[in-house]
Amino acid sequence: MTREFGLIVVGDEILSGKRADKHMPKVIELLAARGLQLGWAEYVGDVPGRITAALARAFASGDIVFSTGGIGATPDDHTRQCAAAALGVPLALHPQAEALIRERMQDTAREQGVPYEPDRPDNVHRLNMGVFPEGAAIIANPYNKIPGFSVGDVHFVPGFPVMAWPMIESVLDARYADLFVRAGVLEKSVIVFGAMEATLTPLMEAIEAQHASVKVFSLPSVDHPQYGRHIELGVKGDPARLDAAYTQLIEGLHTFNATLGPELVR
Repeated sequence: MTREFGLIVVGDEILSGKRADKHMPKVIELLAARGLQLGWAEYVGDVPGRITAALARAFASGDIVFSTGGIGATPDDHTRQCAAAALGVPLALHPQAEALIRERMQDTAREQGVPYEPDRPDNVHRLNMGVFPEGAAIIANPYNKIPGFSVGDVHFVPGFPVMAWPMIESVLDARYADLFVRAGVLEKSVIVFGAMEATLTPLMEAIEAQHASVKVFSLPSVDHPQYGRHIELGVKGDPARLDAAYTQLIEGLHTFNATLGPELVR
């Protein structure tokens, strides 16, 4: 089975509407720049049981998953603990994470013109941000040095976009460059007027059956400002096989006497 890319966004603030999610559009953009696409996404509030269940599914999926949010050390941050619970392993202070957090605390003390006090209660508490599931590897944080972590192909980054996005990008480039699609058209479609999806479904099914690495998509619209009522029908997938599937799609549409509009290439 081909692995997909998944995204888990953790945080009550997203579900309540206090903050709009910016992660999914950015992850789609980062993947698309590498010829990849997001396979699925999930939003989870700050409820440990739900977070643990979502992460257990992610670990079991075999997919490449990014999880944003909840890896801090405040009472509403549960992701680190839930990841350990989903894996059935203990939490432990990661030595490299500890060193980076201490380095950050020293930088902050220097910036504020005060002495660094490693045993001060708030500084000791900050080390909890480096407590990860046993066996985790760190993800460097270029913004403030406080790392995220990876367990296998599931990667955990902060909820702050300024930190999360470069961390996700670095993981993609360091770990998954062999999956990048660097050439070719990934998606071709055509605007179809005067047809119903139900009528076109057998054609779509036939194309997917004959082209294993290609997906057919159908995007109906009833009030498009340019095309009005129409269906955008297309194929996406392996560039080497896309043209043959698209040719079959166009030939099939002609048998339905459908009126075809502009062709779109992405």
